Amino acid sequence: MPRPIEIQTQRLEKNFGPNRVLRGVDLTIASGDLVAVVGGSGCGKTVLLETILGHYAPDGGRVLLADHDAPPGPDGCPPLADLAGLDDEGLDRIRLHWAVVFQRNALFTGSVFENLALWLRETKGLTDDQIRPIARRALDAVGFAGDDTILAKDRDDLSGGMAKRVAIARALAMDPLLMFYDEPTTGLDPAHAAQIHNLIRTTHDRRPAAPGVVAPTTVIVTHDKDLLRRLRPRVVMLHEGTVSFDGPYGQFAASESPIIRPYFDDAMPILHGRPTPG
Repeated sequence: MPRPIEIQTQRLEKNFGPNRVLRGVDLTIASGDLVAVVGGSGCGKTVLLETILGHYAPDGGRVLLADHDAPPGPDGCPPLADLAGLDDEGLDRIRLHWAVVFQRNALFTGSVFENLALWLRETKGLTDDQIRPIARRALDAVGFAGDDTILAKDRDDLSGGMAKRVAIARALAMDPLLMFYDEPTTGLDPAHAAQIHNLIRTTHDRRPAAPGVVAPTTVIVTHDKDLLRRLRPRVVMLHEGTVSFDGPYGQFAASESPIIRPYFDDAMPILHGRPTPG
């Protein structure tokens, strides 16, 4: 039986003035997928993420999103809602089942507890007493077990690796069905990057799926070759605004394609920069 679809783009296009960034992206992400979106500077991977999240409106094609709060279809799967047809309330309803870990973490001013508590208060109406054990479990899951001081630490007192783990804990606390990571290891040294690789894998594998959901789903926008090697995800490579490869990591790494091989060449730093946009 095919797995339920979480996200589908159909001939997706996005332009910025005369710059055609996405030029007809067809992509299907199913429940349980672990997907890494890769590519060179300006290829469209960041714009693709932002368009799926609803931050950009498509200029052509469609973005279809699983609506887990709607009655299931005849196949028992959540129906797909067209992003273009959703008002703010409808999009917010779908986003309640997502969590995003941003490149620069996007932690709020204040304590670690306040960072984990804000959205739980706003979206689920929980009290601080209800939130505290949720926050503690999420922090334990990202490597802060036994640290009795972490909840009270101020954002500005966190190292880069600690801040990244807190950002992931904040996402986990929402118990999402779908996790997005935007360049999760940018700015980290190799040791801390390896910790984040392991954390992404553990988080993807350990979270129980909600009733009617096959498995949690993870989408990672990344330039990190070591992440690919360790996690061995399904790899989606964008090139000149379209999908040039979509398949298992083993096939990606073994490919002799002139588009793919430069990705593994450390002499091409353009592939390691953050597109703006791209």
